[in-house]
Formats: sequence, structure tokens, C-alpha cells
Amino acid sequence: MQSRLSDWLVKHELVHRSLGFDYQGIETLQIKTEDWDSIAVISYIYGYNYLRSQCAYDVAPGGFLASVYHLTRIQYGIDKAEEVCLKVFVSRNNPRIPSVFWIWKSADFQERESYDMFGISYANHPRLKRILMPESWIGWPLRKDYITPNFYEIQDAR
Repeated sequence: MQSRLSDWLVKHELVHRSLGFDYQGIETLQIKTEDWDSIAVISYIYGYNYLRSQCAYDVAPGGFLASVYHLTRIQYGIDKAEEVCLKVFVSRNNPRIPSVFWIWKSADFQERESYDMFGISYANHPRLKRILMPESWIGWPLRKDYITPNFYEIQDAR
């Protein structure tokens, strides 16, 4: 059982890989980094006009990082919303993905959080800077190979 977006991508010879379906029947597709820009635009044009969430995770220590996008297509009302999950995997040595801020404005803070916690750089993001950690923080705290500093500086909480 493929999602409609997956069928459309196959029909137009756009490379992707199905990673299966979750417990709600939502398909997860793996998208290549170099194809992400065009597939994001195509998804929007196809009707996925709502970015429900964007997150990231570290696949394994020393392995790939993943940027995950949960898109919703509301065509005939909220009761019949169609959803798809798109994953873009990147090397931890150069974790760079095109930003989708220009397509879905709600990606703003979400991409910034993924940058702050995992070090994934979102190309062409207008304000890509730390959002949770201080600007002076060294490293990416949610990476599995992150070494926790043995000191904690108490910050002035004015």
C-alpha cells in the first residue's frame, strides 16, 4: 500500500524509498539530500500545505543524522487529512540540508532546534542560530557521540 504522494513520485520518476508504514498507516519515505529541495516543493504543490512537525535524530553513534518532516494534506476537510513522513539522512561530517522555511514558515523554529541539538545546517535558513543553548555552547548535545562537559556554569537568569 503506497501513499498517493509515493505513487505520484514513482509516476514522475522521482527517486525515493519507502521505509514502511507506522501504526496509523502513514507511510515514511526516504528522500536523498540532493532531491529534497525539489521534492519539498512538489509536496507543497501536490497539496501538502501543512508542516505538522519537523524534528531530527541521531541514527547511531558515528552514523547518519536524520531530519524528519511530517506533512499533512487537508483537501476535503480535517476528517480526511492525508499524511506522509519524509526523512532526509545526512552524514554527520557535513550535515547540510536545504531549508524548507521558504515553503512552510512553521519550519523556522523547528529547523533551528534541530541545528541547535544535532548540528544539522539548513542551507538558506534566514535565522539559523542556536535557539535553546547559549551561542557560546560547544557541540551538539543530542548527538549520541556528544561528550558532556564536566562543568556547568550557572547563568544569570534575569
